[in-house]
Amino acid sequence: MTAFTRTDPRLGEFTLRPVDPDADAALLHRWVTHPKAAFWLMQDADVVRVAEEYRRIAAHAHHDAYLGHWRGRPAFLAERYDPAHVELVGLHDARPGDVGMHFLCAPTDTPVHGFTRAVITTVMAWLFADPVTRRVVVEPDVRNTAVHALNAAVGFEVVGTVTKPEKDALLSICTRARFHAVTGVSDPDGVPA
Repeated sequence: MTAFTRTDPRLGEFTLRPVDPDADAALLHRWVTHPKAAFWLMQDADVVRVAEEYRRIAAHAHHDAYLGHWRGRPAFLAERYDPAHVELVGLHDARPGDVGMHFLCAPTDTPVHGFTRAVITTVMAWLFADPVTRRVVVEPDVRNTAVHALNAAVGFEVVGTVTKPEKDALLSICTRARFHAVTGVSDPDGVPA
């Protein structure tokens, strides 16, 4: 069941569908335990733990996960959450219309130039396809300089550092207007299903 489709001008079609915690567990396990996914904090997880984590997310009222496909093949993971209830409770001055986001690209031996940027642009377009979304909030590890650069490229502005139990995070926010101004992507860029 596709939840969102976006065609990138250079790389083609990207889609998102809800994660199936049991059917997708083995695939997600390979991704979240890969050395390049160190900031995902699941390096020692087994397949059972990954399935449990995504069942927990699927059952949560304020958090969900989506499997992203590129050209019909699984290629990335996206999570959205309500920062007033998940991840940033007490650390962020949440406003109506705030949506939190995580994303992870699948590891590959044949990287495609511009792929990760196309993924984050797709994820942001998906989040902003919901008219209720006013701002997207992220909290990557302060050491994750690669994702900081990607976040800036789609319009995120740094608010400051917050201390979470598992990391020091660089709290950053992107408004709908800033995303559109920086990327040139305008509504509607994708197609909600």
